[in-house]
Amino acid sequence: MRALKYFFLFLLMISISSCNESETPIDTTPELNTLEYYEELDIPYGLNSDQKFDMYLPENRTLETKVMILIHGGGWSSGDKSDMNLFKDLIRQELPDIAIVNINYRLADENNNPYPMQINDITSVVNYLKSIDDEYVFSDDYGFVGVSAGAHLSLLWCYAFDAESNAKMVCSIVGPTNFTDPAYLNNSNPELQAMIDMFGIDPSINFLEEVSPFLQVSTSAPPSILFYGGQDPLIPTTQGTDMRDKLNLFGVTNEFTLYPNTGHGWVGLELLDTWTKLKLFTQTYL
Repeated sequence: MRALKYFFLFLLMISISSCNESETPIDTTPELNTLEYYEELDIPYGLNSDQKFDMYLPENRTLETKVMILIHGGGWSSGDKSDMNLFKDLIRQELPDIAIVNINYRLADENNNPYPMQINDITSVVNYLKSIDDEYVFSDDYGFVGVSAGAHLSLLWCYAFDAESNAKMVCSIVGPTNFTDPAYLNNSNPELQAMIDMFGIDPSINFLEEVSPFLQVSTSAPPSILFYGGQDPLIPTTQGTDMRDKLNLFGVTNEFTLYPNTGHGWVGLELLDTWTKLKLFTQTYL
């Protein structure tokens, strides 16, 4: 009889133990030491193979640590986050207290228009970051650096889709700003027209206005720093100068640099000048 009593007691203990184990959530968050540098590559934020980002977190970070989001170019239909490695490395070396998120986004093709798909991807990344910032330890204050098509996406997201005003600064390097610019609408450049056609065949003016940062900017836009080349075959100078003038009109803090003898990108002294100005702008506003 006593043996039967102990047997039932043993079964009860097993039952209680199993119940407790099933009710205890499994913590899948990596054990992070915020005093140490941490990086994680190809973090998925969606189901598409392009929806991944790399994250670089500085040592000694806190919930006040700012985040720089990098967005590559490639005419909305090509490119990769590795194209932004130069800026990633410069930030890590010279702005070591800033966290970095370098993103890929879904690329456009004949079946997938870039808008709103790629803007939605930026929103998905931002929402994902907000969901993990306490565990990984960084803030929800973001800066953006974009090149070419990535600069267009950065400006458009910050000006028209940043509902909670998380963007504290944005940088455009040779980014399109206004698709209703006569230099675009009346162009005779096949390469330029092919870029514009990525947004659809004969898109309406209303649509072109919707995807133009120049026509979406408001007085609440974050501080913006702009870099353009005077000999750029894809981005007319007016894309930069008009954006500068619109920011000035709305009283938005901005800096504008035009390199008269450069095209759609540059190296050497111009690149050094770009980084020097971008670094100071980031230190001031992010």
